[in-house]
Amino acid sequence: MTHKLFLFDLDDTLLDFKASEQLSFARTLQALGMAGDLAQLFLGYQAINLALWRAFETGTVSKDFLKVERFRKTFAENGLELDPEAASQLYLESLSDTVVLIDGALQLCATLAGMGEVGIITNGVEAIQNQRIAKSGLREHISFVATSEACGYAKPDVRFFEYAARMARPFAKEDAIIIGDRLDADILGANRYGIDSCWFNPERLANTSTAIPTYEVNNLPDILRSLA
Repeated sequence: MTHKLFLFDLDDTLLDFKASEQLSFARTLQALGMAGDLAQLFLGYQAINLALWRAFETGTVSKDFLKVERFRKTFAENGLELDPEAASQLYLESLSDTVVLIDGALQLCATLAGMGEVGIITNGVEAIQNQRIAKSGLREHISFVATSEACGYAKPDVRFFEYAARMARPFAKEDAIIIGDRLDADILGANRYGIDSCWFNPERLANTSTAIPTYEVNNLPDILRSLA
């Protein structure tokens, strides 16, 4: 294996964020007094949340704004007189406790850590991501965690990847690879920075973007076979 530095996205690559998100959203709304089926409300929240994260990644909104605005807008669009700031706090507290590993994540990180260095690159909230990593059992296999919050720039900005590279022990572009589920953040970022990438694509989606992954896998264990 030629790669020695493995830069992993966290959410929906190593940790099943979708599962954690849905459970945390339900717990939050229930704590605020909502009852019944929350499925449609959650779908609306997801759309709002996704749009705000895209805006954050292009630098048009701040993360602090995003954390509250996604609930404020969800409540406003559904005529709910609930406190968005309280919802944001409850949600983040729950999110740090609801950790679901993607199949094969722990073993993969353990194996790659024995071959080189494993780092995490994430646009998520720094304190929450660190808590989730610790709770997941991944921490012992990870050398560093690079967050957009600490860096000041988000994936796919090249400055974020330059920041992550400075956290690695020795760094050479030819030895590094980015592994992530998002073409528009992880793979595009790798293309712009000039290093290899592996698109984790469990849903077997078509690539209709301009981002070009070096490798593509549908499950995490296949990464070892692809990089061998």
